[in-house]
Amino acid sequence: MPTPSSEVLVIGGGVNGLACAARLAAKGRKVTLLEASEVVGGGAGEREFAPGYHAPALAHLTQGLDTRVVEAMALDRHGLAFHPALATTVLSGEAESLTVRGGKTSGVDAAAWEALHRKLSAFARVLAPLRQMRPVRLAGENRLFGLARQGLGIRALGKDDFRELLRMVLINVHDVAEDELSDDRLKGLLAFDATLGAWLGPRSPNSLILYLDRLARGADPLLPKGGMGALAVAMGKAAAAAGVEVRTGSAVEKIVVEGDRAVGVRLEGGEVVRVGLVVSAMNPRTTLHQLVGAAALDAGFFKATGHVRMRGAAAKLHLALRGTPDFRGADLKSRIVIAPSSEAVERAFNPVKYGEVPELPVMEVILPSAHDPGLAPAGHHVLTAIVQYAPHAPKAGLEAARAEMLENTLNVLEQHSPGLRSLVVQAELLMPQDIEARFGMVGGNWHHGELAVEQMLFNRPTFAAAQYSTPLPGLWLAGAGSHPGGGINGAAGWNAAGAILEAKA
Repeated sequence: MPTPSSEVLVIGGGVNGLACAARLAAKGRKVTLLEASEVVGGGAGEREFAPGYHAPALAHLTQGLDTRVVEAMALDRHGLAFHPALATTVLSGEAESLTVRGGKTSGVDAAAWEALHRKLSAFARVLAPLRQMRPVRLAGENRLFGLARQGLGIRALGKDDFRELLRMVLINVHDVAEDELSDDRLKGLLAFDATLGAWLGPRSPNSLILYLDRLARGADPLLPKGGMGALAVAMGKAAAAAGVEVRTGSAVEKIVVEGDRAVGVRLEGGEVVRVGLVVSAMNPRTTLHQLVGAAALDAGFFKATGHVRMRGAAAKLHLALRGTPDFRGADLKSRIVIAPSSEAVERAFNPVKYGEVPELPVMEVILPSAHDPGLAPAGHHVLTAIVQYAPHAPKAGLEAARAEMLENTLNVLEQHSPGLRSLVVQAELLMPQDIEARFGMVGGNWHHGELAVEQMLFNRPTFAAAQYSTPLPGLWLAGAGSHPGGGINGAAGWNAAGAILEAKA
């Protein structure tokens, strides 16, 4: 028998689902949130991957957790606090490491880096408000008004800066690095940060816009006190305090459609939950192709959503270490980036185009146990790394590619931290296919759709669903596959809730 009605049902208890549910509940809506796993948080959670060793489930930092979410959900009152913003240590072979904190560094390129960072940050501040806005529809009589409203900050730049912004948006990050910098370590950092989590290399067209998007989210990466799991716990408590009924262990099998409208869901096991609105914070293709199905959708819309590119190119490494690694004296509380040059990042990307594993992957390394010793046994450490690039469709097969990827990654780590391999108690490497299976991220892409200039704003996930509503009445999207995209920030979920509230006002 169907269960009693709830006004709004949110599918998916990741950061976006929690943010959306909490905002709706705070405005008086009756909200039920369904999460398939036993805990909320999704990629922002935590897991014990080896006895006594706790690692971030997927994301190991947050950069730019939306301030609206933090303040309105009062996350500090629910236990969320952050360690001081992390500096970045750039490693490059036998060369001396370089420390970068936002727009400041040292060495011969210090002034050039500061000038470039200042210019790009100014452009990012202009673009930042777009992250908190519903994308304008490029049709109808409001088209020009909407574009003008969103362009006010851009026009304030002045003619010369506006032209420079347009040039930068259309350029690749490798060319910017070559034009503006001479230190290969800084070129590598710029190229790595622009392409982190993306299916493109530094030389790929329009790659700089992803770096601007990164800056628009926030200046420095942050690590919650207690580990990333503390963020998930705080958001779950805040959602419950707002009145959200959180149901974990509740996997959705189907979105129920009656009379051309979404009216509820059927859970695995057969339970039916009927609602006024269904909001999915899951991947849009999963939502529309698996949970809804072609029969309930326009053929053109169904086909378009199937063409959204969702290739993941990053692997996630977890290492349990029986001692303290030494990255040639680097600060273990910093964010360690191994990307010797922009060319090194490009060389790591090239093999995955052909289903192969890079010999020298580039990576971002964090030791969360250096900040929170309780994440590992006394005197031991947890190392996590985002490793690029991993083949989306490995020619040699998944297990062979995983073994080769792990071996190559450990070799790179050993080069920069001699003796590290002897400290490894247990290693876990999540390939894009594992990320998809474990977290429901199609293709292993944590943005639920590649961040590329043609898949942003009013084209995210498609033009017909860019404003969070879908062509199927009663069904809304609130996940990272919608504007402004992924990352641990909650902006898409918060924006979607605002659109729903406006529609129902």
